[in-house]
Amino acid sequence: MTVENVVLVGIDGSPASLNALDWAAQHARVHGYGLHLVCAYSVPSFTATALDGGYAAIDDTAIQDGARAVLQEAVERVRPSGVRTTSAVATGDAAAVMVELSRGAATVVVGTRGRGGFAERLLGTVSSALPAHAHCPTVVVPYRPEHEGREPEPSAPRVRRIVVGVDGSPAAEAALSCAIRQAEIWDAELTAVAGVPVGSGTGILAWLPSSVDHEAVLRDVAEGLDVVVDRALADHPGVQVRRHVLDGTGAALLTEFSTAVDLVVVGSRGRGGFAGLLLGSTSQAVLHHAVCPVMVVTSRRREEWSPTSVAG
Repeated sequence: MTVENVVLVGIDGSPASLNALDWAAQHARVHGYGLHLVCAYSVPSFTATALDGGYAAIDDTAIQDGARAVLQEAVERVRPSGVRTTSAVATGDAAAVMVELSRGAATVVVGTRGRGGFAERLLGTVSSALPAHAHCPTVVVPYRPEHEGREPEPSAPRVRRIVVGVDGSPAAEAALSCAIRQAEIWDAELTAVAGVPVGSGTGILAWLPSSVDHEAVLRDVAEGLDVVVDRALADHPGVQVRRHVLDGTGAALLTEFSTAVDLVVVGSRGRGGFAGLLLGSTSQAVLHHAVCPVMVVTSRRREEWSPTSVAG
């Protein structure tokens, strides 16, 4: 498997996908990557009424022409960025197409609220399925409700503040490492957050005996967070990371942080970690509610390249 320095972007002609394209172009420019734009579509086959029980296929020539027009518009949109750009029309389920293409990409970017684009494509379903199955980090760029009915204007979004959810699990550590690299490249402030739902009375500490010192548990979590962050920073001496252990769930805290930062980074398959905390359910919840771009980091590519996977 060959991984290229390219940002894969899903395009469907909707304002949401164009909004994501603007973010992806800046991401590619800052990282020195190229852009590869993909417009995917699928055409169903219907059982023919003929007695032979055959299938009648729809002529998709017009759809292909529409897809190419959408891609041409997108290519022209990012031309001023100076980023090397390629494009392709693909047939098949959009999420499946993007997952397969992500094998060779450095990052994949899609938008949410993708209604109303070419051929009534709904990019929102892709943004839900892709992060769970992609072979590289996925960035989902939200398109806010107040933008509905208004075409996004090409811009140069900057990432100045990043927050990453950490729970000590391997997936969260992968997200932390990725967040540190992003902070270096963007020259951004980075904050690592661990959530412990104490005050609600229904969190992981609610069942503990009253003799257990909840403050001591919080201190233990803070110590665990320091250990994880310090280890991740060993090869990045120039990066400073703020650390916070806060009352609340990871999803609620990161969603709240998304109103004040430019990028939220979370790991997928984040079950386990110090103090038994769970980040695994966080990524989907944050994707649905965050108001800034969310990067979901997967460990799948690392697993694919592991000695075990190669041998087996």
